[in-house]
Amino acid sequence: MEALWCRDLVAEALELSGEVPEIFNTDQGVQYTSKVFTDFIIGSGIKLSMDGKGRATDNAFIERLWRSVKYERLYLYEYQTGKELYDMLESYFEYYNHGRRHSSINDEYPADWYKLERQNKIAA
Repeated sequence: MEALWCRDLVAEALELSGEVPEIFNTDQGVQYTSKVFTDFIIGSGIKLSMDGKGRATDNAFIERLWRSVKYERLYLYEYQTGKELYDMLESYFEYYNHGRRHSSINDEYPADWYKLERQNKIAA
C-alpha cells in the first residue's frame, strides 16, 4: 500500500458515500503519516487520529467485528461473484446493526444505542 493509493481510495469512498466523517483513524504506517495522505485528510475537513505506537488493542473493536462477519457469514457460504459478496456484506451489516443484540451494550441493538448516544450528546 502506497500513500497515493490510500489517498485515492479514501477520496473515492468519500465521493461514493457523499459524506465526510468527523474523524479518520489509522495506525502509524508510513503511508498514513505521509504528507500526501495527511494533507488530503486534513484538507477534506476531517480530523486525523493515529493509534499510538504499541497500541495493539486499539483495533480490538474492528477486529471483533470482522471475526463475526467471517464466522457468521463468510466461512459458511461460497460467493461466486463480487456482487454476491457485496450483497451479503450489506445484508449482514444491516442485521448486525439493527437485528442482532449485543451483550456489550446491555443487549441493545447498535443502531438504537447509537441514536440514544447522539441524542444524549445533543441534549448535553
